[in-house]
Amino acid sequence: MNTEDQDGRWMNMAVELAANGVGLTAPNPCVGAVIVHGNRVIGSGFHEKAGLPHAERNAIADGTARGNAGLFADSTLYVTLEPCSTAGKTPPCTEAILEHHFKRVVYGSEDPNPRHRGAAAEILQRAGIQVTQGILEKECDRLIRGFRLNMLEGRPWVVAKSAMSLDGRISRSPERSQWLTNEKSRAFVHTLRAECDAILTGGNTMRLDNPSLTIRTPDRSVSPLKEQPWRIVLTHDAASIPADSVCLTDEFRDRTLIVENVSSYLELLQNLYSDKKIGTILLEAGGCLVKEFLKAALVDEWVGFYAPIITGGGADGVEGGTFLEREAYLDQPVVRTFGNDVCIRGDVRYR
Repeated sequence: MNTEDQDGRWMNMAVELAANGVGLTAPNPCVGAVIVHGNRVIGSGFHEKAGLPHAERNAIADGTARGNAGLFADSTLYVTLEPCSTAGKTPPCTEAILEHHFKRVVYGSEDPNPRHRGAAAEILQRAGIQVTQGILEKECDRLIRGFRLNMLEGRPWVVAKSAMSLDGRISRSPERSQWLTNEKSRAFVHTLRAECDAILTGGNTMRLDNPSLTIRTPDRSVSPLKEQPWRIVLTHDAASIPADSVCLTDEFRDRTLIVENVSSYLELLQNLYSDKKIGTILLEAGGCLVKEFLKAALVDEWVGFYAPIITGGGADGVEGGTFLEREAYLDQPVVRTFGNDVCIRGDVRYR
């Protein structure tokens, strides 16, 4: 196996580790790191939560705990993102790399922050450490697509989730069950919530459905470090939200924000990012609010569940009427089935 293949093999392991941090690290990116000596992993780790050590330092700590610190100077550190070179809540990872005299550092994505991009390579190469970048760049870039948007546009990544009948409705006649999709689909929605920092909905959804908007029954295990997401309710009149609503009375009520009379959805998102460090938002709302976000080109990812039902009536998943000035389409969508339900997920592009 040549060096490029080896690099891809170990970077793929780092990518898999990084995915464990999805939904946990905002406002930081999720990052994975693997230390390799010869053909053997001697340390590994990922960034578990903002304020805790970064992936590189966790991998170093793991390798040290295994008794392998003496091998670091002859080892390669693989990390999905360019190591940080400035101090934040934790010291720069470049300092830890220099301290342990790694022979080589390989990373996949460049830091999307223009102020920091390329700084790590310069620091490490100046110290005589070999640096290789761009290994599995596409896979590493995907891990931080939300973080890149945070850095470049100063707002959260918005995931719109909708559960619809085959004729595009999100509600059924009153005498029937409120659910369109099955339990497997609904469990995956809780996993989606665990991937996000906040859930955004409208006042009408609160008044009609009284949702909890919490993580309760995900279809995979969720880290104990995961906090319940912020719940953001947009309405024209805060007094119209029933005082006994679950979101206002449960144990997580201090993580509910009611925002009145939003005039700019972009400004709202920017404020949520700057004030609450919300990096990813799940939009779980009626067709009117979903349409408004699409009109503003502020939906970055779509997760659509389609149940094998034709209702012939009910509320639209996306409000009808005028066409979007810029149509939204999914880039390389992924299709999954949950029982008889079909889920289509992909990043949104506008044209």
